[in-house]
Amino acid sequence: MKNIAILGSTGSIGQNTLEVIRHFPGRFRVIALSANSNIDILCSQIEEFHPQLVCIGDQAVGLDLRARISSSTKVFIGEDGLDEMIRDKRIDEIVLAIGGSAALSPLLAAIENGKPVALANKEALVMAGHLIMAKAKRKKVKLIPVDSEQSAIWQCLQGQDCNRLKNIYLTASGGPLRQTNIADLKNISIRRVLKHPRWKMGKKITVDSANLMNKGLEVLEAMCLFNVGPDKIKILIHPEAIIHSMVEFIDGVVLAQLSVTDMRIPIQYALTYPQRLSNSIPSVDFYKLGRLNFRKPDFKRFPCLGLAYRVARQLGTAPCVLNAANEVSVNEFLKSRLDFVSIPKVIEKVLAKHHNKVNPDLEDIQEADAWARIQASEVIINFK
Repeated sequence: MKNIAILGSTGSIGQNTLEVIRHFPGRFRVIALSANSNIDILCSQIEEFHPQLVCIGDQAVGLDLRARISSSTKVFIGEDGLDEMIRDKRIDEIVLAIGGSAALSPLLAAIENGKPVALANKEALVMAGHLIMAKAKRKKVKLIPVDSEQSAIWQCLQGQDCNRLKNIYLTASGGPLRQTNIADLKNISIRRVLKHPRWKMGKKITVDSANLMNKGLEVLEAMCLFNVGPDKIKILIHPEAIIHSMVEFIDGVVLAQLSVTDMRIPIQYALTYPQRLSNSIPSVDFYKLGRLNFRKPDFKRFPCLGLAYRVARQLGTAPCVLNAANEVSVNEFLKSRLDFVSIPKVIEKVLAKHHNKVNPDLEDIQEADAWARIQASEVIINFK
């Protein structure tokens, strides 16, 4: 029996993780859950899984949570409370499903306390990948990728000599706007952007998928996880989203990982690794599939992808600034205060103002993150 802590349990990945755990009641026990503010979903999860530890990020609803649940469940509040909960020795593995830059602190805390992490967040690695990977190596902590693309690469590389790796192919469905006329993107509605053709995800990551920033962040993520440079990472638009990524070796052999588009598959493997267990998820039906399509991404249609590759070659604090400016811009778009095509324009303007710092420490990264958010907000005000 493995004791699992799910950080970000009310989001899409968190709820899918609990769905996996439901199918393996004899293998996993939910010992800890955390959420930012959605106490209605969190309370229903507590009622079903009876975790001994719970953390709520929003201090304003902390007292409300304590009043609604059993006194036998220990409640932690805020960022400090989350760090304290992570230190609990009963936790065997952490599923980190917190979205955005907010995952950085708990990820570092998990590694510091020697907890294996099933990582479903890319922004933390984008911000501080060199610090995270160095700490994980020093603490001998295993980071298991949960994102379908990174899980695919990780699976394809198992048992292989990574020194013989030639290319990594990150696949992307192309999102809901891959065939939309570029001229129509300026006035595209939020509803249209959030209508992803293949995946059901949170709003922020769905916007990132629509302009391929998500794929750019995955380039930076893969660089950290697999210790490769950006020139070895290629993007392939693959609308069927059956091949989740591929690796090519110097002898011309390409290994691919294929499965239906269901996040429970990489989540399950992250929890059961190195074992593979059966489940009720449908398999790929090759007889109905017919064909698989691939094409190069259009960097004019998706300028965010070019910006991500640019900072991938710079590194330092540049990826952190890219991520922070993007988070602010996407948030403003979702509030109808910025049009869709202005997201990369804001990011580019902030990057142009940034003085990159090579080999940053954690304080440098935190300062760059805060600076970029202020700059992005100012740029957006000027756009109006």
